[in-house]
Amino acid sequence: MRALLQRVSHANVTVESKVIGEIDAGLLILVCAMPEDTSHTAKALAAKIGKLRLFKDDAGKMNLSLTQTGGSALVVSQFTLAADTSRGTRPGFSYAAKPDMAETLYLHFAQCLADLDIPVATGQFGADMSVTLANDGPVTIWLDTET
Repeated sequence: MRALLQRVSHANVTVESKVIGEIDAGLLILVCAMPEDTSHTAKALAAKIGKLRLFKDDAGKMNLSLTQTGGSALVVSQFTLAADTSRGTRPGFSYAAKPDMAETLYLHFAQCLADLDIPVATGQFGADMSVTLANDGPVTIWLDTET
């Protein structure tokens, strides 16, 4: 799986002018399933994200994890993270998992975060979404898993 994490002071996702997911301080997580991913991959990625020390401690150093701060996660499916731009000027998306598999892994990933006692909000798989965020820091981290 591939994920782009953004530390936020708040974020929300809107579909058809309706806010369907919203968080205060925490992480906006754009996530993309790849064809070789499994439920184990999703669980491992969630566990890693839950432990990443991306939040400031009392000394102002990034020493605290999402689970330690009690922050939330807004998880949004983002197949364009699998873009292949190696040829031409139009990205290809053949490296992304097929929609049925991708949706299953996306929902499993979000559930794995929730199982870590992280409050989770989500976007809507396959929908045309508008994501609004206030990037805190800014802190943006790219993660790729290996099977």
